[in-house]
Amino acid sequence: MYGYIRAYKPEMRFREYDIYHGCYCGLCDALHKRHGAAARWTLSYDMTFLILLLTGLYEPAEEKAERRCIAHPFHKSLHIQSEITAYAADMSILLFRDKCMDDWNDERKITRRAAAEMFRKSYHRIQAQYPQKCKAVQAQLDLLHQMEQQNESNPDLPAGCFGTLLGELFVWKEDEWADNLRQVGFYLGKFIYLLDAYDDLEHDRKKNCYNPLRSMAEHDPQFSQTCESLLKMMMASCAESFERLPILHYDEILRNILYAGVWPKFYQRKKELEETEKQEKQKHGSI
Repeated sequence: MYGYIRAYKPEMRFREYDIYHGCYCGLCDALHKRHGAAARWTLSYDMTFLILLLTGLYEPAEEKAERRCIAHPFHKSLHIQSEITAYAADMSILLFRDKCMDDWNDERKITRRAAAEMFRKSYHRIQAQYPQKCKAVQAQLDLLHQMEQQNESNPDLPAGCFGTLLGELFVWKEDEWADNLRQVGFYLGKFIYLLDAYDDLEHDRKKNCYNPLRSMAEHDPQFSQTCESLLKMMMASCAESFERLPILHYDEILRNILYAGVWPKFYQRKKELEETEKQEKQKHGSI
């Protein structure tokens, strides 16, 4: 995925960080065992958040072990795994493979087609086990592709597609908590999509690539402030849905991510964009 949904380490206790990193390492190990060594490419902190969220809600039996791995060959690190880790590993492959195929259809990047082919067998197994998830992801990616082709200038529409997609992945079981989990994923997905668009804006301008925020950036003199307000609304709605869930297990780690960890990337990029704008104004003023 995108890597924006991560913990804010300065505000974490040592034990909390060990658990957080242990879930991340557990996901890495599950990806390798279930889908091969290359599956580690799909490892993300976004899916680590999903593991913590579902584990905090359902409290499945967890296996905790100290192990060496290819990333840490000289010392053992904590690995935390459960049946939810396996689910998150499968969803990582599903999302990565479909995104690669979407990039192939959109830009004909042979590297993306090759990456998708590496997980073809894994995808078929996931498709057999989670047919509705696969249909939902593909449907939203197709709709998102249409909007990109039409150069949709309303950022809420493509963001909503990605939000709907992620919302479906956040639902592990269709039970009494499904609607709230779907809402957490929906607003978090919209946040991720908009933040990614904000982060990629300068690159997309230079490459003349589609970006849903491009029109807003050209016409809104308070562009960064507007984006900040949009992102805050998304996270406020996400947090509201999260707080309705009866989570006591890992709750402090989850709140660290939702209330602090999601923001450093935005403020870093905002500072860079404002500095670029300042330099451009000085440049034109000196001509």
